[in-house]
Order: sequence, then structure tokens, then C-alpha cells
Amino acid sequence: MTLFLQILGSLGVFLFGMKILSEGIQKTAGERMRAVMATMTKNRFAGLFTGLLTTSLLQSSSATTVIVVSFVNAGLLTLFESIGVIMGANLGTTVTAWIIAAVGKFSIAKIAIPIVGVGLPFLFIGKDRWKHLGEVLIGFGLLFNGLGLLKDSVPDVKAMLKSTDPVDVANAEWIQNIVENMSGHGYGSVLIFLFVGILLTLIVQSSSAAMAITVTFAMRGWIGFEESAAIVLGENIGTTVTAWLASLAGNVNARRAARAHFLFNVIGVLWMLIVFYGFTEIVVWLGEQLPDSFRPTDSTSPIAFNLAIFHTLFNFTNIVLLIGFVPWIAKAVEHWVKDKSGHSQLERLTYISKGLVDIGELSLPEAEKAVRGLGQRTETMFTGFMDVFDNPKTDMSEQVMTLKLMEEESDQMLHDITTYLIKCSAAELSDDNAVAVTGMLRIASELEEICDCTYRLVKMTQRKYEKQREFSPEMLEGIKVFSSEVVEFLQFCNKKLFSEVTMADVRKANELEISMDDQRKQLNSDSVDRMQKNGDIQAEMLNIDINNHFELIGNHALNIIEAAHSISAARAD
Repeated sequence: MTLFLQILGSLGVFLFGMKILSEGIQKTAGERMRAVMATMTKNRFAGLFTGLLTTSLLQSSSATTVIVVSFVNAGLLTLFESIGVIMGANLGTTVTAWIIAAVGKFSIAKIAIPIVGVGLPFLFIGKDRWKHLGEVLIGFGLLFNGLGLLKDSVPDVKAMLKSTDPVDVANAEWIQNIVENMSGHGYGSVLIFLFVGILLTLIVQSSSAAMAITVTFAMRGWIGFEESAAIVLGENIGTTVTAWLASLAGNVNARRAARAHFLFNVIGVLWMLIVFYGFTEIVVWLGEQLPDSFRPTDSTSPIAFNLAIFHTLFNFTNIVLLIGFVPWIAKAVEHWVKDKSGHSQLERLTYISKGLVDIGELSLPEAEKAVRGLGQRTETMFTGFMDVFDNPKTDMSEQVMTLKLMEEESDQMLHDITTYLIKCSAAELSDDNAVAVTGMLRIASELEEICDCTYRLVKMTQRKYEKQREFSPEMLEGIKVFSSEVVEFLQFCNKKLFSEVTMADVRKANELEISMDDQRKQLNSDSVDRMQKNGDIQAEMLNIDINNHFELIGNHALNIIEAAHSISAARAD
């Protein structure tokens, strides 16, 4: 039991280090990583490089593929682009095996605590990026320390067999018997250990952690090279489950991206099973070509580096074989996961993340896209209102029903965006992204208020027609001029969402709001004058109500620009 807890504790240090490292990198380079993910994926080869780079930094292919699924769910990546990134993620995750092998040879674990020592001052005295750099260093140190602890916690079977302690000998023989019983079935044993790899990855929910366990146990003589290689193949399948489960909350494209990951890895494992023994012989030969300096100090077996070679060569070969079939893979998953919802249904914003490494930092583009969509809805709804207002003699009941549905959907969008951003903020965010989340919450609320105002204008227009209120040419001209200012302000807001917002832009927004306020006062004053001259009091009161709502939209628009400026300023620092 003590041995089990030592191994589990060592694994916990490794996983916690990976979590701190991953989240620190997201805070340090999150903006760049988002830009790379969203723009450098336009062909499969660029996507391959993007996936390789992202996974090498995050040290988690599961985190990368969950990010991919999230971006596909938001429409920031196409299915075709996502497959290239997934391929690169598979290659990027092989870095873990090389790190573990290096720990066995070069005792990187000895510098783990000094790395934590270097990072600690940054954590306490640093600000923003320097503080996040400290988190990265501490994460690296804990990751290396965890690997060193794991290596020390797992007893060496060969040493146990030579021990004078009969308990150690009995335990070593027990381990050997278990492995021999599983290994004595020829090709069936490969399948058994492959299943072990799948199960191990499902349990620890991290292919990197599963790889660390596999390589460490192999280095300490618990399992041989072929058994370890079969487990690694199983881990390649097991790691797809994380993205698969995450995609269940997403839309049809998110589910297709997760299935593409699964299909790519399964196809790779299937062809590898056919050539398994020949491939492992090639790997052993390549291992023998390594310089003597790569030989472990505590063992004559180069199994750790052989496993690193196997993992890298397998994933690289799989990419070479399948990268030309990306369109076929895309078509296969489109046929596999059919779109049964139709396109008229509102796309729901759903938070997609991974249990161990939270990707809140890299999830913000999806929220930004949803807020932009809500912003475009304000323009569409206001244009729809003016269409209804300008056609009193036409049956616009269908248009009115559409606008009512859009207003109801805007309520749902606000709820989804708010829930999503709260989940993003549950992870520790960088200072600029914390400001961005606060700003987006305010912007989304203001946009939804504009949708509400617009629908109230539609209902006023309905009342105008039902009560047969006739507007004078002066009233109609005033509404035409005022509404054009509203449209200009809404267009200005949508143009500036999540782009650079300068003080000049804020001044322009204030000028637009002041102009609209002056316009409201003048038009309402004119209405009062007409009422005093025996004008249509009911029509004039309705006109005043419409003017007040126009000006209210201007107030909300000004609030949006101010919030957008706070986001822009935080990201510019």
C-alpha cells in the first residue's frame, strides 16, 4: 500500500506541475497562441505545425484537442483545419517520452527544485507576464521533480530479485508472474497490453501521465519493450476519449472534430498492429545507433529512449501516411455525425474544457465570437424595426414574429455568454483577460438591452397601426433622421468590438450620444409644441416614446464603447 501511495503521490506532483506549467504558458502567451490557432491553420501543414507547437508548450495533447474542439464549436476553425492541428498534437505529445527518458539519463530531476527556486521570486514580486513566467518555471520544476520522484518510487525488479530480503524477492517474482501471464499469448498479448494502455489513460485522464507511468515501469524492469510499445498504442486511443467527452456538449462540428481525432488515431493503431513486430525491430535498431551518452547510467537497457523513438516514429509515420487523406477523413466524420438540427436553430454557446488542465485562457475567442454575434443581432433587429415602421400598408406580421423570436434568442444568448464567461473566470486568468471577461459581461448585457429596446419599438409600431395613429410629415422626418444616427452608432460599436479602441473613439462615441440626446430633446420639444397647437396628442405621445427609446439605445451604445476601450487598454499594456 505504501508503494502504491508513493507512486500515486509522485504522479500527483507530475500532474500538478503539468497543470501549473500549462496554465502559466496560457497566461504568458495566450494571446499569441489564440492568434496562431485561429490564423495559422489555413492548410493541413500549417495546422500540423500549430498542433505540434501548442502541444509541446502545454505538454498535453488532450488540452490541445479540447481547444481544437472548442474552436471548431465556435466556428473559429473549420473541420478540415482542425484535423491538421490534431495530427500535430499527436506528434507534439511525444516530447513527454523524450523528457522522461532524459530524466532517466541526465537526472533532470536534480535541477527541478532549483528551477522552482528561480521561479518563486517572480511569483511574489513580479507583475503580469513576469509573474506568469514564474508560474511556468515552477510548473517545469514540479513536472521534472514529479518524474524524478516517480522513477525513485518504482522499485527496480532486477535489484529486487538480487535482494537478500525474501519479501522483495517474492514481490519481484509476483510482478514477473503477472507480466509473464499476460505476455504468454503471442499476438494476443499485444492486444492485452494495448487494452491496458487504453484503460490506464482513461483512469489518469492524461496521455502524458500514462506515458510517464509506462516509461518509468519499463525502465525499472516491470515490463519489456514490446509490452510497453503496445501500451503506448493503447494510450494513443485512450487520449481521444477526453476530446470525445468534451465534444458532447458542443455542436455537430465539435463532435465531428472529436471523431476525426479518434478516427486518425485508431487508423494509426490498426496499421501498426499489422507491422508491429517489424516496426519494433526497426526501433530497436535505431536505438542502437544512439550515441553512448544516451545510455542510462543505472541500467544497460536503452528501453526509455527506444520507447521515445517508437512513440515519435509511429506518430510521424502515421501523419505522413494520412495527411494526404485529410479530405477523406473530413468526409468520413461528416457522414458519421450527420447534422440533424437544421440551420434555423440558434447555435448555443457551450463551455468546453478538460478536467485537469483548464483552458479558460484559450476559450475566450469563442465568447468574443458569441458577443460579436449578439452585436450583429442589434443591427439586424433595428433594421427590421425600421422596415416594419416604413411599411404601414403591408402585412408585416411574419417580420414581427421573426423580430420577437430574435429578441427571445438574445435573452438566451446573454444567458449562455454569462454562464460561459463565469466558467472561464473560474480558472485563474491573466490580469488583461480578467478585465476582458468583466468587459464582455458588460457588453453582452448592454447589447441585450438594445435588443429589448428595439423589440419594444416594434410593439409601439404595432400599437400605432392598431390604433391608427397618423404621424405628420414632420414626425416621420424626425424619426428618419434620428434612426439613421442610431444605425450609425450601432455600426460603430460593432466595428470596434474586440479591436483597438482609442480615446479618440471614446470621444466620438460621446459626441454621438450627446448628439442623440440633443436630437431627442429637440424632437420631443417639437412634439409638445404641436400638442399645444391642437395636435394629435396620442400620436405625439407615441412619437415621444419612440424618440426616448432611440436615445436609450445611444446610452447603451456608449457603455459598450467604454467597456470595449477598457478591454483594449488592458490588452495593450
